[in-house]
Amino acid sequence: MERRKDKEDTYVRLNRFLAMCGFGSRRKVEEIIRDGRVSVDGSQVDVPSLMVSKKNLVCVDGERALPLKKVYLVMNKPEGVVCAVSDKYYRTVLDLLPVSMKDMGIFPVGRLDRMSSGLLIMTNDGELAQQVSHPSNNVSKSYEVLLNRAITGRDISKWKTGLSIEGKKLVPLSVEIIPREPSGRWIHITLREGIKREIRIMAQDLGYAVKMLTRKRIGKMELIFIPPGKYLSLGREELMDMIRNGGSL
Repeated sequence: MERRKDKEDTYVRLNRFLAMCGFGSRRKVEEIIRDGRVSVDGSQVDVPSLMVSKKNLVCVDGERALPLKKVYLVMNKPEGVVCAVSDKYYRTVLDLLPVSMKDMGIFPVGRLDRMSSGLLIMTNDGELAQQVSHPSNNVSKSYEVLLNRAITGRDISKWKTGLSIEGKKLVPLSVEIIPREPSGRWIHITLREGIKREIRIMAQDLGYAVKMLTRKRIGKMELIFIPPGKYLSLGREELMDMIRNGGSL
């Protein structure tokens, strides 16, 4: 009878292993590797594709890297906190978590600027972060936006056609007026990919200012019930099922 292979003998690429240890997305850990911060069994390495297992002594900046228990949180980010692991001046989304989660390598997936609110995924699973945030995976994000004045039909058409931001033309999947008071000032925008402060920059380019911005959907997962500053803990499969097939939080 063949002996069952021990999990310790399972080999994975170094970049994937470090993502499993909570060092961020594949792209982030590849930067760490190429910066010469990683050693395997005492020797510095700079090859992301190197195959390693739990039996290898993998260190980052001299500290051993071990796979973490995976955590998947969905938060309603409030205004006034930043999407960062740490910040010198403002509270971060990690400051809203229990102290017991501080050392679990959790980080926010994607961006919401300090004065924006809404749906935010937080995890220590770098692979899932890449799966959700990379444009090639076509996970859309939808927002509700309050403008400083009513938007014209002509400017809605311009926004739908796309605007050039930092030399790149970005075309939303949809831009629609929400029938809500104050009339003509609420819009719903869905994006497939984005850059930092994209919606605010596009609004400004058209002569408007954003007074309020809330992310309502990631894929087909919709924010309805979670109060600002609170979060829910989900399983990986449950989270991905809601993103792909729909669900309210």
